Amino acid sequence: MSLASTLSISVPTQGNTNQLLLLSLPEQNFPPLQNAYFDCNTSVVIQRRCSFSHRKCSYLTKKATKFKEFLASNIRASLFKAVKNNNKTGVLLLSDVYGFEDSATRDFAYRVACNGYNVLVPDLFRGDPWSKHRPKDDYENRRAKQSLERVSKDINLSAKWMVDEFIAAKMSKKLGIVGFCFGGGRILETLSQDQGSYFGIGACFYGTRINPSVAESINVPVLFISGDNDPLCPVDLLHDLEKNIGKGSKVVVFEGRGHGFVHRPESQEEDEDADAAFSILRNWLHDGLAVKK
Repeated sequence: MSLASTLSISVPTQGNTNQLLLLSLPEQNFPPLQNAYFDCNTSVVIQRRCSFSHRKCSYLTKKATKFKEFLASNIRASLFKAVKNNNKTGVLLLSDVYGFEDSATRDFAYRVACNGYNVLVPDLFRGDPWSKHRPKDDYENRRAKQSLERVSKDINLSAKWMVDEFIAAKMSKKLGIVGFCFGGGRILETLSQDQGSYFGIGACFYGTRINPSVAESINVPVLFISGDNDPLCPVDLLHDLEKNIGKGSKVVVFEGRGHGFVHRPESQEEDEDADAAFSILRNWLHDGLAVKK
């Protein structure tokens, strides 16, 4: 199956049941994997003006490419094309337990794309993410069904797909990896296994269930961002990881902040700190990917 650089699709829209929208795929026209297919009917190009504020962002001129893609082994993912100033580098974004289709994760992925990165967000939970509507008592049972070994394989396959497509498109083959909460915890395991093959830099936002024993085998710098009021991500652990990984790794702690404040701010004060944290990430990715590509 081949795809043109631009597809025209008819979808129901408010006020017009058959308005023609354009689904614009990456300029490099990434070829799909063998035996893969694209679900273009669920994809819409939205126009939006980029802003560094979650709450102040205008949705008037959004311009992002977002399509669901079904990789090998039934892994779904969303790809966000660099919105402007495409620096021809990529970021693999690992979600929290609410999954790759959660609005907070999608919004953050788009903000990264606004800064020139092509962002792939894989479905780490094979269609079964956690939901706020589920009983809290069911969380551990649900988590036990999500094999970390299977998640790790899916992450590695997603990274390999990005690198293969980037090489085919004559783009940088070094990726960045960013994760929140559950996804943040998986970053260290991924980088430990990767040994610098795919990833040139990492960023972990309040990672959970981190295995500190893998730190010394990581060969790239990692940025750790968290709050000092987060029981799921102890600050002392982050400083130990920073020391054991070395290579320019960095810990940034926001006073009074709890879990999830960067991609799920719940107040004006948290929103301001979320903007500050995003600026730190933006500089981190620029120095580690855009400059060194």
